Amino acid sequence: QVQLVEYGGGLAQAGGSLRLSCGASGRTFSNYHVAWFRQAPGKQREFVGTINSIGSVTDYGDSVKGRFTISRDNAKNTVYLQMNSLEPEDTAVYYCAATTLWAGSRNHDRYPYWGQGTQVTVSS
Repeated sequence: QVQLVEYGGGLAQAGGSLRLSCGASGRTFSNYHVAWFRQAPGKQREFVGTINSIGSVTDYGDSVKGRFTISRDNAKNTVYLQMNSLEPEDTAVYYCAATTLWAGSRNHDRYPYWGQGTQVTVSS
């Protein structure tokens, strides 16, 4: 198993930036494909983006494409979500999730390992 912890959430102004980190412990992190999801109050969990195990392939949801970037440093067992040009609609709890099986999946059911989430609030 792998244990995931998100860091870096907080309050930002519209147009600003935040960087979230997803730290992992446990099994070899470089074997895991990682995704970010978010969930706003009263809304369904939304796919944000994903990165494959070696960091060579990324994919993003339409609502964040061009504004958010996912990267990883397997030597540090960490995946990053750089969020630029933030909008109030980006306000949500952000989760990282991991799987060894489904590279690039946008389906949250395909990720057995999850962090506890970190709150991001964007003010207008």
